[in-house]
Amino acid sequence: MSDENIDESTNSGSAENDGFESPPEVAETEDVDDFGEEFDEPQSESVLGDDDDFLGEGDLEEDDDEALTADDDLITQAKQQIEDQLCTSESHASSIEAESMCEGAGSIVGVGFGMAEEDSCCTLDVEPGAPVLNVYVMEPIESKDVESILVNKIGAEAAGDKRVPVNVIVTGPIDAQPHRFRIRPAPGGVSVGHFKITAGTLGCLARARRRLGGCDKGKYGDRRRRLLILSNNHVLANVNQANCLDPILQPGPADGGKNPRDRIALLERWVTIKFGAARVNFVDCATGWAWPKRVRKELIYISRGRRRFFRVGSRPVRCRRRMLVGKSGRTTQLTRGQIVDCSWSGWINYGRAGRAFFRDQMVVRGIGKTFSAGGDSGSLIWTWDRRRNPVGLLFAGGGGLTIANKIPRVLRSLDIRLHT
Repeated sequence: MSDENIDESTNSGSAENDGFESPPEVAETEDVDDFGEEFDEPQSESVLGDDDDFLGEGDLEEDDDEALTADDDLITQAKQQIEDQLCTSESHASSIEAESMCEGAGSIVGVGFGMAEEDSCCTLDVEPGAPVLNVYVMEPIESKDVESILVNKIGAEAAGDKRVPVNVIVTGPIDAQPHRFRIRPAPGGVSVGHFKITAGTLGCLARARRRLGGCDKGKYGDRRRRLLILSNNHVLANVNQANCLDPILQPGPADGGKNPRDRIALLERWVTIKFGAARVNFVDCATGWAWPKRVRKELIYISRGRRRFFRVGSRPVRCRRRMLVGKSGRTTQLTRGQIVDCSWSGWINYGRAGRAFFRDQMVVRGIGKTFSAGGDSGSLIWTWDRRRNPVGLLFAGGGGLTIANKIPRVLRSLDIRLHT
């Protein structure tokens, strides 16, 4: 759909009447310190308090691994060994050429749990639906060679046990997706971005849980009075390189967005992405303080050349393998997929910024077509049913697979609840 076929909508769907306060008009030359590091670690459940629309730390640790019984201890052990070695491997964290990364241990880009499917490339014959160890690789490798790499080069001895079924999945490099029409008020699913990046996706709206917590440290009043937009750090905060209250444009700069003409929000909070060996990440997320008249609760998709809007739920649900999910994003628009892994851990490429290790992520495979592409980063992922409950926040992909943060962890990290 070309830009000229999309007309600017009316303000009938905006949030201007919900009592939210508009962001301050910050001068373009104002030098504001970077407070990103302050929001490095998610806050504990005890600090945030109880709320029936919020999942606590215990919920996050359980996730979907209850499907693995005591008989599958070897698979669990092998996964843990591989994950630990991937996280601490200097070869993965250093700046090396792609060709050398595809050799030996460097070809392993992720690990997780899964269930055997009819097209699984397993080292053992297993029944459909049986637990398997998913090993994600950069290029096609024979299963026996993967097993040798895991045992001899990575040191995951449990992976060499003949009772452990290893399912090899070729993804290529797993890249963060940092890459079209202008619309007011802006819904979820459209192009957005920090004024110095290309473009990503506006996930949805949110609001703060507590009075303080924004990067301005309360200088501009009660944080609960702000209407927030949710997306990735690398979409709204330029991979840690942004300043508090930096302009956020809709559409993103790559799609013609200009500052200050197309500002819809100012950067409000983000979780710093940590790069290098032995540094673990769980989320790539950020919020922007939006002008209420410039955004709306609905998400958008295009059907037969017409804009159509829909709402999603605000109650987060846990990742489940085989769960059908959907998303609306800047590049591939409305797509449907299925969760194939709820425990992916591995390295994500962030271009010049380097590579970052992420743990406990969701993996989604598209149904009928690719679930996401570059520029879809920041899309909210929700259950493909009438409730459309939020499950994840899309941030990376490769080899036809999409990687996403688990939404309960995103909410806790940013101290927000969804406003959908």
